[in-house]
Amino acid sequence: MKVALVTYDAITSYGSLSGSEDGELLNYLTAQGLDITPQVWDDPAVDWAQFDLAIFKSPWDYFDKFPAFWAWLDRIEALGLRTLNPLATIRWNVDKHYLLEVEKAGLPIVPTALLKKGTAAHLEEFYGRFQTDKLIVKPSVSGGAKNTFIVSRAEAGPVEQKLEELLREEDFLVQPFMPQIQEEGEWSFLFFNGTYSHCLLKSAKSGDFRVQHFFGGTIHPQPAPAHLLPQAQKLVDQFAKGCLYARVDGVVVGQELQLMELELIEPFLFLHTHPQAMENYYQALKELR
Repeated sequence: MKVALVTYDAITSYGSLSGSEDGELLNYLTAQGLDITPQVWDDPAVDWAQFDLAIFKSPWDYFDKFPAFWAWLDRIEALGLRTLNPLATIRWNVDKHYLLEVEKAGLPIVPTALLKKGTAAHLEEFYGRFQTDKLIVKPSVSGGAKNTFIVSRAEAGPVEQKLEELLREEDFLVQPFMPQIQEEGEWSFLFFNGTYSHCLLKSAKSGDFRVQHFFGGTIHPQPAPAHLLPQAQKLVDQFAKGCLYARVDGVVVGQELQLMELELIEPFLFLHTHPQAMENYYQALKELR
């Protein structure tokens, strides 16, 4: 079996830690006897027909080139190339509208509202709806905190002007700022083929709300809290069937894990934080390939 590990051409742009995970994973899988090579998703020289399987690992610029990425998904589908995660899952997960579907299914999410492309950016109603003085506003197709704003009530006017411009091009989501992110952090639970692998707590640097390590956030490996793991597992069981990997990101409100993102396209997997993580990934791949 000839396998492509799907990436992009600026792998170190999110920091050396992000780039090194791909290399270490490739080395590990190659050592297990897999015929696997990294392939840039939008490189026109790649002959995708030569592969038996394509694994979505780090196409981290897809949201900057979304029309091209969507067209590439169509080409991969037309070739009949099998992918992990499955193409149907990728298509569903690229747009954070999926959070509303998760909520409709009765599973807890961080409260979320949709601002449709072409609509007015009136944020005042959301401060009342969410009973907060701070909002998070972000594109529904995005990553790496691109065009993500934290907006206090007093500062809403200037941000609305900028948001009006952005809404001409795409949909946005509005959420209350969750103080738990700064007080406790954001939990990430990693699953391979639906089986729990490892867990960590991500903390933002002082004065920031972004927990990503490339923005100065810190990573704290943790045993999965017994009351939270079944909640994360339920999300994976319902929405990540047949997936090689899934990362459940959420905050704890009371005893409830509220979903922030269900990462099924190209999450950083924090493989370096657990001694069995690489092997867990490999065993899951063996089961699915």
